[in-house]
Amino acid sequence: MTTSASPQDPHLPTAGLATMTVSALQESMTNGGQTSAEICAALLARIAAVDAPDSDVALRAVLAMSPRALDDAEASDRERSGGAVRGPLHGIPVLIKDNIEAEGLPGSAGSEALRGRPVAGDAPLVTRLRAAGAIVLGSTNMSEWANFRSRSSTSGWSAMGGLTGNPWALDRSAGGSSSGSGAAVAAGLAPVAVGTETNGSITCPASLNGVVGLKATVGTIPTRGVVPLSRSQDAPGALARSVVDAAALFEVLSGSHGLVDACRPGTSAAVRVGVANGWLTGDTATDDVFRAAVDRLAALVGATMQVETPDATLQVQDDQVSVLLAEFVDDLGEYLAARPGVGVRSLSDVVEFNQRHAASELAHFDQDLLAAARACGGRSGPEYRDARRRNVDWARDSCLEPALGDDVDVLVSPAYRPAWKSDLTHGDVLFGGGAVCTPAAILGWPILTVPIGLVDGLPVAMSVVGRPGAEPLLLSVGAALERALGGPFTSRHPTAWGRPRRG
Repeated sequence: MTTSASPQDPHLPTAGLATMTVSALQESMTNGGQTSAEICAALLARIAAVDAPDSDVALRAVLAMSPRALDDAEASDRERSGGAVRGPLHGIPVLIKDNIEAEGLPGSAGSEALRGRPVAGDAPLVTRLRAAGAIVLGSTNMSEWANFRSRSSTSGWSAMGGLTGNPWALDRSAGGSSSGSGAAVAAGLAPVAVGTETNGSITCPASLNGVVGLKATVGTIPTRGVVPLSRSQDAPGALARSVVDAAALFEVLSGSHGLVDACRPGTSAAVRVGVANGWLTGDTATDDVFRAAVDRLAALVGATMQVETPDATLQVQDDQVSVLLAEFVDDLGEYLAARPGVGVRSLSDVVEFNQRHAASELAHFDQDLLAAARACGGRSGPEYRDARRRNVDWARDSCLEPALGDDVDVLVSPAYRPAWKSDLTHGDVLFGGGAVCTPAAILGWPILTVPIGLVDGLPVAMSVVGRPGAEPLLLSVGAALERALGGPFTSRHPTAWGRPRRG
């Protein structure tokens, strides 16, 4: 096995495995270099060495391990030895976000209110993973309740899992709310992971951790068995080490075909790309890296052109919060009422649980958003319908449709500034970027995020947005960008495992 891992890697026995892509792992299993059981056992050892709270690093990206993972891997190996390979993820370890139900895993959305409460079974997206031969290795930490508990929350923290670190600099944010999924892939704890996004929750951790993130068109991947925030905006998706790996995972999750083929050279030759300079981050170094990446991409796509994209106004932001509050109280209440076992049955129950367990649940920040959701009246409340209509009108008629017009297929912009310092006292006070997320979130459109370089030793990324069902176009552009920049980011810039940095 060859390795490009950093000499700083905290677990040298698995350093080579930590940078292998899905295709490289498949080649190794096909040629007899490793079995799935050996790969999974090695990753479990790596997780114990660098992720556990009592380890030297204590990354805290993985919340729980599946008790059946090694048995499933051994069964996968027996199938392979008999000539049966179900697809590109056969025998590949996958981590899933803790708001996704799977047998033997918490499915707690990071909250102690769901600790020990059984799940109904595998969510449909997990059923699809298992049917494709993937090995569900465990579940990842996340920002509690999908980072919609408080306006002063700290991304990556949950009462169940603590604060997830960023492998590039452990005192920096891993993003939210799929923080553990992004950090785990960057740290080489699994080659791919499943996250979910309501507004930025795949895009942000992908950007901050230097991995590829694909948030699907809403409705493309089933959300049954996923703890909800907003039925109109929730979308599972993929986090991976390369665009091709993200495409392979997306094919399984969505039950579609042809996404890996969309990543082949030449498939982006006719794609027209709009450069959304209105969504720059305001960080000079990040925006300069973005412009340089656009210049590299321009030679590989049909055309690039500057387009106008307005930022979200205060009215849009206020309406977005009103919509999410209303949908959260309704959708979470419906979910909790149907979940098996004894415990909280409504958002009001969750608020009261947190008050009773304030020492752990409210140790760092309050639950003002939960309280506001409880009081808003849900979808039948006075604000919801008008707020949702105004949001959709802005995102569709004032933002994305004019920017795309008849001449543009996809939009590109920088994703976020480099990771800010995690601050459990003041919350995400150094937030920056993310303008690309809101209009696509409101309309349920897909976003692909691809690393493009480093700023002060920390990853930054480009996001690609398209209309519903445009995932093949996004992947085609993303793969072209990845090739233009020299290949998958995690193989060129291995996990730095930086110490806490000053400033």
